[in-house]
Amino acid sequence: MHNRLTHSLEVASVGRSLGNLLAENLALEDQKNPFISEIGTIVSTACLAHDLGNPPFGHSGEAAISNFFEKGAGNEFQSQLTTGEWKDFTHFDGNANAFRILTHQFNGKRPGGFALTYSTLASIVKYPYESVLAKKPKFGFFQSEKEDYKKIANQLEIESKPADSESFCRHPLVYLVEAADDICYQIMDLEDAFKLGILSYAETKNLYLGFYDAEQDKKYIENINATLTRVTDKNEQISYLRAGVIGKLIYECIGIYTENQDYILAGNFENSLIGSLKNKQAEAMNAVKEISYSQVYNHRSVVEIEIAGYKIIGTLLEEFVCAIINPKDLYSKKILSLLPEQYKTNSDSVYLKIQSVVDFVSGMTDVFALDLYRKIKGISLPGVV
Repeated sequence: MHNRLTHSLEVASVGRSLGNLLAENLALEDQKNPFISEIGTIVSTACLAHDLGNPPFGHSGEAAISNFFEKGAGNEFQSQLTTGEWKDFTHFDGNANAFRILTHQFNGKRPGGFALTYSTLASIVKYPYESVLAKKPKFGFFQSEKEDYKKIANQLEIESKPADSESFCRHPLVYLVEAADDICYQIMDLEDAFKLGILSYAETKNLYLGFYDAEQDKKYIENINATLTRVTDKNEQISYLRAGVIGKLIYECIGIYTENQDYILAGNFENSLIGSLKNKQAEAMNAVKEISYSQVYNHRSVVEIEIAGYKIIGTLLEEFVCAIINPKDLYSKKILSLLPEQYKTNSDSVYLKIQSVVDFVSGMTDVFALDLYRKIKGISLPGVV
C-alpha cells in the first residue's frame, strides 16, 4: 500500500525521469548552458516537497479545515479578517500550505524556511495566485507569503497575467511536477484498489492495458503477454502493468511538453500535460478517473475515514483556535501548553494567531491527530487503563 511518504518518493522518481528527459532535449538546442543538466534534480526536489502542506486525511482534511471556518465554529472570526485572510482559511489549500512550510521561518528555525532555490519553490506552485483570485478552492500562496512569491517571480522573471497583475504565469517546470503527481496519483491508486479488494484483477488489468494501442504498441503488447505468462502471481502482474503504464505516460508527457514548449515558456499553455493526452491514452486516463471516483475514492472504507477526519480536525481547530484567541483562562492555558514552541506567536493579529493553529493541525499525521483528539475529548488518557 502507498502512503504519503511512498507517494512522494514515487512522484520524485517520475519527476526526475521527466526532468532528465527534458534536459536531454534542451541540451541538444543549447549545449553551453551548464544548468540544463540540473532540471531533473529541481523537478525531483519539488516533487518530494509537493505534498508537504497536505493536512491529516488528505484532500478531505483540506475540506475539513475550510468547513470549520465557513460553516463551523470558526465562522465567528470572519469580521476580524480581511477578505484575502478569510479566504485563505475558507479555501484552505495544501499547495499554498506547502509553499508556506518551505519558506516561512517558524520559531527556532532558520530564516528562509527550508532554504530551497527559487526555481524549486516556483516549481511547486501550480496555482500562482492568491485565494481571492481562485475560481475554485485552489491557489498558490497565503496572504502571509504573498510578497515572498512576488519576490521569487520577479527574480525568475515570471510574468503576471495580462488581465491581472496579481495572477502569475506558471513556472515551466510546474508542468512536469504536476504531471509526475498526476501519473502516480491516478495510476498507482489502481494498484492499491486491487490489493484492497476494491477492484477486481480483471478490471485493473484491463484499465492498464487500455493505455496501449493494438497497432502502434504491438511489440509492447507481445512483451507484456509473454511476461504475464511467465509471472503467475497476480499482485506481481499488476505491479508490472502499472510500471509499464507509468513509463509510457512519462514519454507521452514529454512529447506533449516538447510540442507545446513555446506556449509553455510564453505562459500561454492553459492545460496540464496529462489533460493534453490524445487518442488511446486520453480514453484510458478518462476511464481510470471515472472508475477511481465512482468506486475507489467513494468506497465505504474511504468515506468513513473522511467523515472521521471532519470530526477530528474540526474539534482540534475549535479547541486550539478558541484557546489562542482567549489565552488567559485556565483551560486555554492548558490547551496552549500542548502547542509546540515552533507554532507559538506573540503577534496581536487574529489572522496570524489562527494561522499558527492551522500550521499545527495541518502538520499532523492522521495517527497523531486521532490520538490528540481522543485525549482532548477524554476518550483515552495516558497512564489510565
